[in-house]
Amino acid sequence: MQFRQQALSKLQSPEEIDLPVRYARPRGGLVLAVTVVAMIAAGVWAVTGTVSSTVAAPGILTHIRGSYVLQSPVAGQVTDVLAEEGQRVAADAPLLKVRTAQGNSVVRTIAAGRLTTLVASIGSVVTTGADVAAVERFDRADDPLVAVLYMPMANGASVPVGAAVDLTLQSVPAQQYGVLRGRVEAVGRTPQTRQRISGFLGNSQLGEQFSKDGQPIAVVVRLERSSATTSGYAWSSSGGPPYAIDSMTLATGSVHVAEQHPIDWLLP
Repeated sequence: MQFRQQALSKLQSPEEIDLPVRYARPRGGLVLAVTVVAMIAAGVWAVTGTVSSTVAAPGILTHIRGSYVLQSPVAGQVTDVLAEEGQRVAADAPLLKVRTAQGNSVVRTIAAGRLTTLVASIGSVVTTGADVAAVERFDRADDPLVAVLYMPMANGASVPVGAAVDLTLQSVPAQQYGVLRGRVEAVGRTPQTRQRISGFLGNSQLGEQFSKDGQPIAVVVRLERSSATTSGYAWSSSGGPPYAIDSMTLATGSVHVAEQHPIDWLLP
């Protein structure tokens, strides 16, 4: 009771009327202002901002018509090799000379393109129907490349045509030169078997690699062109690598499948 009377007496004293009252420290006001600004910014972003959802898949750069595996029409011993790996070949161009029991025979290409794999060598023995080479189909050296991604069926169903794609190439350091830009041009709806992938790429090892987790679907990505880069294609960096990019280069594609407003996540 005594302390209560002293407290009431002090509050009623006229000397206390003119004393200033401190509502908050200056530091507390600064914290409050920053908090308010941050909340306003978060609210604006929640309404106008977007979050991109991506799906990644392995793939390879190639020409749109793919490759074909050349098989020997005869059995015998190879006596001469008339082309080298990496060389451009015309349609019906001589590739191998084979000595058979009936005489010499010439193995020729089926369509024009680039010789990517040559299995046969001088002195080797080939049988009828044996794989001797793989040729990537194209008509002109400046025919544009595409990227073919091999994606699980469950993920491929959500990929729309026209979606943006960022491609990381095995032969290009991404930290130094960035990623290759592209857009989805076509989405396959039929699962790709190992044999079908091998036939399209002209390489059985790639067929096994892209189908090891099951039969994928093929997603064709059109690469964005640019006259300002050495490679002729658009990159996330200003110039990209200071050299050309080759077909049959392994890549990993990140497909931007959707953009969603963050505020939608809060709605039931």
